[in-house]
Amino acid sequence: MNIELTVVMPCLNEAETLAICIKKAQAFFTAENIAGEIIIADNGSTDGSIQIAEQLQAQVVHVKEKGYGSALKGGIETANGTYIIMADADNSYDFSTLLPFIVQLRAGYDLVVGNRFKGGIKTGAMPFLHKYLGNPVLSFIGKLFYKIEIGDFHCGLRGFTKAAFLKMDLKTSGMEFASEMIVKAKLKKLKITEVPTILHPDGRSRKPHLNTWSDGWRHLRFLSLYSPNWLFQYPALVLMIIGIVSSTLLIIHPIQIKNIVLDVHTLLYTSSFVLIGFQFLVFIVSLKYTL
Repeated sequence: MNIELTVVMPCLNEAETLAICIKKAQAFFTAENIAGEIIIADNGSTDGSIQIAEQLQAQVVHVKEKGYGSALKGGIETANGTYIIMADADNSYDFSTLLPFIVQLRAGYDLVVGNRFKGGIKTGAMPFLHKYLGNPVLSFIGKLFYKIEIGDFHCGLRGFTKAAFLKMDLKTSGMEFASEMIVKAKLKKLKITEVPTILHPDGRSRKPHLNTWSDGWRHLRFLSLYSPNWLFQYPALVLMIIGIVSSTLLIIHPIQIKNIVLDVHTLLYTSSFVLIGFQFLVFIVSLKYTL
C-alpha cells in the first residue's frame, strides 16, 4: 500500500499526551480515507512513551542525537509518505484537523506552515513573551530578511513533501530547525503557503523543553547568518556613510556642541567607521564570490 501521509511527532517523555495525539491522527486517517502512518521520533524517553506508542501501533524511531531538530530529522528520514506533517506530541495541536494542510499539499505546495496568530491562540497556550515579543519579532525579521510572506515562523505544525525535505538539506539540531526549514525552502525556490492553526494549552504537567532566551537567540543567529546582506552589507554602508559625512565636516571645521568640541580626536573614530565599513564590504564580496 502506498502511504500518502506520514505524521511525525518528536518525543521526549510525552507519556501524558502521546496517546491522545496518536489516536487523533489515526482518527483523521480514517475520517478522510487517507493511507497514513505515524512515526514517533523518540529522543531518549524514560517515562513509558515508547511503550505507549508501540501499543497504539505507531512506528517508533530511536534518535540518539539530542535536540528537537535531530529528532524530527530522524523521524522524517524514515517516513514513507509522499506528504509529511510534523507537530509536537503535547496535544497543543489538534491532529484531527490536518485537512487544510493536505489540501494545500495536494494543490502543489511544497511547504505549508500553520499560523497560530490567524487561527487563534487559546488562553494559556503561549507565554506572554512568546506571544507579544519573541514570535512577532523573529517572524518580522524573517519576513524582512528573506521576503517571505509567512506570519508565524515558529509554528510547530507544518506539512511538506518528502521531496521538498530532501531538497532543503536541513542541518540544525535544535529549535532553530523551524526557522531553517522556512529559510531553506525560500532559498531553494520551493512553493510556500500558510494556513490558520489553533494553538491549545499543552497537556503536560512538566515544563516545556523550549528555553525562551537561549532558543530565541539560536533562531536569531540562524536568521542573521543566512542573510549576509543584513548582517554585513547594510551595516557596512551605514558605517561608511556616517564616517564619510562626519569626517568631512570635521576636516572642514571642528564641531562644537555646547561645551563639547569634536575635533581631530573624534576624526580618528569617524575615519575608523569608514575603514570598518569598507572591511565589511570586502568581506561580503569575498564571501559571495567564494560561495
